[in-house]
Order: sequence, then structure tokens, then C-alpha cells
Amino acid sequence: MTEMFNNDATRRQFILSTGALAALSVTPRSDAFPEPLAPEISLAPQETSEVSEITIDTMREAQRIAGVEFTEEELKLALRGVQGNVSGYQRRMEHVLPNGVGPAQTFDCRLPGMTFAIQKPFVRSRDSIGSVPDNDEDIAFAPLTSLSRWIQRGQLTSARLTKIYLDRLKKHGPGLECVITLTEDLAMTQANRADREIANGTYRGPLHGIPWGGKDLLDTNDILTTWGAGPYKTRVAEGDAAVVKKLEEAGAVLVAKLTLGALAMGDHWYGGRTNNPFNPEQGSSGSSAGSAAATAAGLVAFAIGTETLGSIVSPCMRCGTTGLRPTFGRVSRAGAMALCWSLDKIGSICRTSEDTILVLDAIHGADLDDPCSVDMPLNFNAKRSIKGLRMGYDPDWFEPSDNDRFRESREMEIHTLEVAKSLGVEPVKIKMPELPYGSMISILSAEAAAAFEELTLNNRDDELKRQTAQSWPTSFREARFIPAIEIVQAERIRRQAMHAMAQQFENVDFMLGPSYAGGMLLITNNTGHPSLTIRCGFRENGSPHGITLIGNLFDEGTIVNMGVAMEKKLGVWDQRPKMA
Repeated sequence: MTEMFNNDATRRQFILSTGALAALSVTPRSDAFPEPLAPEISLAPQETSEVSEITIDTMREAQRIAGVEFTEEELKLALRGVQGNVSGYQRRMEHVLPNGVGPAQTFDCRLPGMTFAIQKPFVRSRDSIGSVPDNDEDIAFAPLTSLSRWIQRGQLTSARLTKIYLDRLKKHGPGLECVITLTEDLAMTQANRADREIANGTYRGPLHGIPWGGKDLLDTNDILTTWGAGPYKTRVAEGDAAVVKKLEEAGAVLVAKLTLGALAMGDHWYGGRTNNPFNPEQGSSGSSAGSAAATAAGLVAFAIGTETLGSIVSPCMRCGTTGLRPTFGRVSRAGAMALCWSLDKIGSICRTSEDTILVLDAIHGADLDDPCSVDMPLNFNAKRSIKGLRMGYDPDWFEPSDNDRFRESREMEIHTLEVAKSLGVEPVKIKMPELPYGSMISILSAEAAAAFEELTLNNRDDELKRQTAQSWPTSFREARFIPAIEIVQAERIRRQAMHAMAQQFENVDFMLGPSYAGGMLLITNNTGHPSLTIRCGFRENGSPHGITLIGNLFDEGTIVNMGVAMEKKLGVWDQRPKMA
């Protein structure tokens, strides 16, 4: 595509002219505004060299992309309005919008009339976790549930634990290509402070003194926050993201900023490709690539990832980690790179299910700087029985596969379904209604292109490492061709999907399925439902495989309870990669 543009002016003209596509379906009319508003609004086109080049022929071609067909007379009538719209687009593009400025409209995953549980006491699992291992590697791979108790009791210091992880980050981080910035000085300062506070009787909770790694799209004051992308590799944040602040308040220790696929896609960043600890010849998937790889390799106690469409689920499947994608709005995104304001979510990547909700308990809550964030109860009781819970599943998701590529994974998924049934839950067959769910992808495409419009207009998208048909630069350009009406219609399909999910959850407490089954990854990211991805087995080549539980809105506790029971029964969560 870039070969078409021999200079920036030509490139900019192309982008401006494609803006006419949106106007094919909606053309403002001055008589639509009542007095006295009409005299204050000028809808007359401003003739410029760019606008004058938009002719009837331009519109004939544009309507083919928009999937519509108008008569010659209808095109003539619309021509002047289209030219005026394009002139307006040009004036608007001169105003640079910072990435953190979101749209006026905000998405709320709660449908009218929905009711939710009240807040109940948050109950961790029992504290009989044994003594601290003698071996540093055994300590490094211990779950957060154990690490936190050892630190609370004074059996393990934060300084020692932090030093263990820093040493492992230095040793294994380069080979996995999972670290962008090692925050060693900050980490030791925070660890020593945690030890002093705990020694003096001030214990902040399960994350106090626990080392963690953050996906490098979370702002950290005076520390590089690069978004994994070449155009921003020297970017230094001027404040902390809301999640970073909350974790510091909880006493957690930041040891590293971890890699992500550039601008939150895949596992390729400006410095290379993040690798799967279980199979270093394979990428870790993404975009929370470094968060999953570092956790799986025992380089951090837990990590923070983000998801818009699979960026927690996918690397957790690949690397065998446990990832909790919370309900949309549960966690503030303030200070995090925006990709899609109505879809972005921040969650935890850990080694066990209970670990994920201990982290979520520290980071959730409403924030004035994120208008989509809400205050909702977060209920979890480790003593709660899962017996009798209604488990929804679609039998089609678990059909045996004749394809050699998928046969091994499907066999593990079928086995996992049987394991879940054996735990005393009530299996309930479900079937999502037939809807054009795929149309919702245009919401992400358009919002992402808007978030990074400046890269496209200034030709800096060429600085991104990946330049393929499936990469962001191409996606950003393709989005210029999405008619505005298609975004509106996609949002209407999204509303139908929300109602469809609400109907399913009238009959089930959670769903279980292969992580990519039946389009549920796309559906649930758009409806805002939480998910928990857990390790369910290993392929013959040693690579892990995962499966996903989907919870009702703001009911992460149920899927975590189920996840805890399943990981105990499956018995594969604690297997480690062979690190050189």
C-alpha cells in the first residue's frame, strides 16, 4: 500500500478523500436544525484543491466500497454535501488528539433492569501453606497465595524475593525477549520499604512486598513506557497509570516493564519477538506477550496484562499461565495506552486461579479519569462449594476434530469438559442465537484507527516493525474505508449480543469452552463479560494448552472458584518450563 504514496501530501490527500465514504449514508442538512441554531452552524463546503477533486466519478467508486448503489441523480444531489464533509474532515485533522482522550460516548455492559449481588467479605484460601523452600527456583515458581503468606509471617522478606526475581529477569529475560525496562532501583526501594512496614506491624494485604511486572503500556512516572512500538520507544511517562498507583498502595514491588506486541497486537515489538518459555522457538502470542512469558518462566510473582480482543486469553493459552480478564469497567484504564475505548480491559496474569483475583481485589474500582469505570462488588470466598453450579457449554465446541492440527488440542478440551462435569456441577447445553457477530470487529478497527490516526496521517506508521496485510498500519488504513453507518449498525448488533448473553446467564452460572470456540472471544469482549483462562494440559511437544471459563457480568468470583477446583483436578498447573 505504501508504494502508492510518493510523498506525504499525496498520502494525506488519499486519506482525506476516503472520508467521503461516511457521507454517502449521512449528509447533514441545514433545515434539520430549528431556529435559532441554524444561523450559528455553517454546513457550506469550503472549496479546496482537495475537495474539488471529489467528483461524481469518485462517489461512484466509493459507493462500491460502501456496499451501496445510488442513482446518478442521487449522487449529484449528495455531491456538494460530501465535498463539505471532506473539507470538515480536513479541518478536524489539524487538531491533534492525545491518545488518552476518549469519545464522549461511554460503553456500559450493564443492561437496564439488571441486578447484582451486594458486597460480601472477601475470603482467601486457608493459610496452611507449609514452609519456605530452600531452593530459590522453588520460591520463584510458588503461587502468590503462598508467597503472600510467607511474607506476611516474616518467613520471607520482600527484599530477598525481589532479588530472586531480578536475578531471574537478568538471566532469562534476554532469551525470552520479554523485558523492555528493568526497574531494579525502584524495586529494591519498594521492597525495603515493604519489609520495614511489615516489621513495624503495618501489613497492607496479599500483595504487600510481592514483585510484579507491568505490560509496557501502563504509564510509570519518569520511566520508559514505549507501547512496544518504534515510534514511541523513547517515550517517558509523566505520571503513573491508575493500576500502577493502586498496586503501589497495596505494597507491590514493580520489578520490570514487560514487552507487548507493538500497539497491543501480537508478540512482535520493536526489539524482537517475545518467546514462549515452554518452547522458545515459538512466539508467546500476545499482545500481553511479556506478561505471560515472564510469569510462566518464574520471573515475576504476577503480571498485569490488557485485553481488547484476546490479548490476555491468547498468551495465557500459549504460555500456560492463568489469566483473568475482568468485566469491562471493573478496572480503570487511566494512564494506560488506549487502543479501543469501548473494549479495553486490564487484568492479571498469574500461575493459579486464586492468584488472579487477589490481584483484581487490589486494582478494581471506579476512577474519575476513566468514565467507563464503575464501582461494583467483587465477591470471592475460597470456601465456597462449586457443587450444583450450572455450567453452560455448546456440544459443538467439543466435537472431535479430524484435522491433525487441532486433534490434540480438542482431545484435551474434551477431557477438561469431563473433568469439570466430575466436580459436581450441573452441565447445561447452550446455543447462542445466529447473529452477524463478525460485524462487531469494525468497532475495534475504527476505534484503533482513531486512537492512532496521527501515525497514519504523518506516515509514522512505517516505523512499526510489522508491515503485513494483518498488521496495524494496514488495519488503520483499511478503517478509513468503513462507512459510518456500519459502525452504528455494529453497535446495534453489539446490543443484541448483550441481550443474547443475558438470556444465556438466566440458565447458567458460568460457561466453559475452548478459548476460541464459537466466536465467543469476539462476543464476550464486546459484551464485557469476564473470563478465566487456565492451563488444561500439554501437547506432545511440551507446549501447554488452555481452556476458558466465561463468567456473568461482575461475577469473577464464580469462575475463579471453578478454576481453583479444575486446576487441582487436572494437576498440571505447577509444571515448569525447562529454563537453560
